[in-house]
Amino acid sequence: MRTRSEHPDYILLVVILMLVTIGVVMVYSASFPLSLLRFDHQWHFVSRQLLWALFGVIAMIVASRINYWKWQQLSNVLLASTLLLLLLVFVPGIGVTVQGSTRWIGLGFFNMQPAEVAKIALVLWVAARLAQKERTLLNFWRGTIPIIVVTGIMAALVLRQPDLSTAVVLVLGAGFVLFAGGLPWGQILLLSGLGASALYLGITSAEYRLARFMTFLDPWKDPTDAGYQIIQSLYAIGLGGVFGRGLGASIQKHFFLPDPHNDFVFAVTSEEFGFFGGALLIALFAMLAVRGLRIAIRSPDKFGGFLATGITAMIVAQAFMNIAVVTGSVPVTGITLPLVSYGGSSLIIVMGSLGILLNISKYSRE
Repeated sequence: MRTRSEHPDYILLVVILMLVTIGVVMVYSASFPLSLLRFDHQWHFVSRQLLWALFGVIAMIVASRINYWKWQQLSNVLLASTLLLLLLVFVPGIGVTVQGSTRWIGLGFFNMQPAEVAKIALVLWVAARLAQKERTLLNFWRGTIPIIVVTGIMAALVLRQPDLSTAVVLVLGAGFVLFAGGLPWGQILLLSGLGASALYLGITSAEYRLARFMTFLDPWKDPTDAGYQIIQSLYAIGLGGVFGRGLGASIQKHFFLPDPHNDFVFAVTSEEFGFFGGALLIALFAMLAVRGLRIAIRSPDKFGGFLATGITAMIVAQAFMNIAVVTGSVPVTGITLPLVSYGGSSLIIVMGSLGILLNISKYSRE
């Protein structure tokens, strides 16, 4: 019997709202030069981000009021629906291609990115399966293999878009749920090896991804092409120093740094608010990780614990992957900073997922 508290984890809620607020401010600051150039006014991107943030808050409130175990009953339907959406991306007239990537479904007023839905749908399905059939996890063929197959199919569809970074986040999310479910160490090592091999094939199967990886080792070897993004990002971070140049005073966002309001919003934040601004964002995501894992540990049942682990891992892993890219710690990939970067699908889905996490926190054991 679950004992319900009247209140969610307020510390987690404050962290979420702080990240979203910082995101809106930084999207405006990072995007207004591009907005002025393309649309003759400075509000184009931030007005959309504000609207998506509003929808995200609504999604979070609704999800926080739905008893989390009801998602267990819907996990198979959500998974099947998400797989269908991932296939629809490749249907001419439905899928939308931007800069060579076909990742969106056009809805007229809004382009939906099914890969964002896939992250939470997969975590929900794996958590539900483990909660229902935890003992079968010890049996590799009956327990682990079905999860590997489903995760592999979903990751392959996302990789086909192409979107390697999101495919990696999908695998990590499922992997952390398996780990929380007590996957034997032998299987963990085997799956780690399979994952590393799949990542190697993903990198080497496309010339541009291999070029990015080689450039990561020495970006100044090709400063005007493959190494351009990371060099400009590092310049932005360096210009910020300890205390930053001040809000709105970034130089690199003036058409030096590509996608300053999207993939590289952390670089602009670091330039305008310095080391302390970047450290604040890292601290907020670290706090999100701590609160999420605390909720998982104190969950009244296994499904809640597995689901809380998966949601937390999915969001935090993506955040630190983005920060690693922007700081030149890993090769450049097109991955956004959750709750902060410009984008509708990501913001709404992530906030809805965090709403589920807030609902689990209402039932946490003391």
